[in-house]
Amino acid sequence: MGFKALITEKTDDGYRSHVGERELTDLPEGEVLVRVAWSSLNFKDALSASGNKGVTRSFPHTPGIDAVGVVEEAAAGPFSPGDVVICTGYDLGMNTAGGYGDYIRVPAEWLAPLPADLSPRDAMLLGTAGLTAALCVEALLDTGLQPEQGEVLVTGATGGVGCTAVSILSRLGFTVVAVTGKTDAHDWLRELGAAEILGRDALLEGLEKPLLKPRWAGVVDCVGGDALVSALKGLKYGCSAACCGLAGSPKLENATVFPFILRGVNLLGVDSVELPCEVKQQMWQLLASDWRPDLAKLEAAEVTRDQLPDWFERILKGGVRGRVVVKIAD
Repeated sequence: MGFKALITEKTDDGYRSHVGERELTDLPEGEVLVRVAWSSLNFKDALSASGNKGVTRSFPHTPGIDAVGVVEEAAAGPFSPGDVVICTGYDLGMNTAGGYGDYIRVPAEWLAPLPADLSPRDAMLLGTAGLTAALCVEALLDTGLQPEQGEVLVTGATGGVGCTAVSILSRLGFTVVAVTGKTDAHDWLRELGAAEILGRDALLEGLEKPLLKPRWAGVVDCVGGDALVSALKGLKYGCSAACCGLAGSPKLENATVFPFILRGVNLLGVDSVELPCEVKQQMWQLLASDWRPDLAKLEAAEVTRDQLPDWFERILKGGVRGRVVVKIAD
């Protein structure tokens, strides 16, 4: 059976993405066939579509690391035809055909049931970014972080993870300081719940020092590099930073061990890709209920697959604020 999908192909001039026809036989083996209704736009999707070998090794390929849809066939596992499921992470959209196709075929353990209080569209407004933000918040709460301890810093606050973290933390009663270099995003970040906006240059002041004045009770870092180093140097005694991104740099060139051995701070690594789906399911339940962010304020755009190539360019250039949801089903 044929179906439509966004297909990224290698050409003499680089890589080109277009909507074309694929067959179910093109899909990999897996216990569950899902008809996709919605997906979302992520930085990793744009990397895949631009031929980044660290994300996708062989082409032609269908990107899309997020998908929500209805089970069509289930050979094994807990799911039955008609169930509505979410798939994020693992190898979806990387080297396994992803959510920008009408269908995906994946292992049952990659799937989580859609919470009753979350629509398919809203699930993809959150997507991997929302899941990652929730995991960062959970990591900080697990250390005992409480609102009365002080300000929580969020770097890369206009990105998908950052803006969702701002909204969740604000909903939970925390005083959030959002870091961005985009001056036109200040009002929007305040609407999401940020109490203060800090420019990137201001965050990096004093970076050459081994320690900075202790200010942060917690940090959600979506950037890495010097932003994370500065945040670590400014953490209060015994407090923690949840690290989930490397948009700035994967290297910590200006770091020392002083924040760890003189202030007892903690660096918490957060992964939303390979962790057990049971954990993802718990986060989805929180995102659908007590931690539900203001989705209307998070949304940047709703786009079709035909529009994705332009959006790939935008997100790679840092020109996307918030979340972009992708309509798949007609």
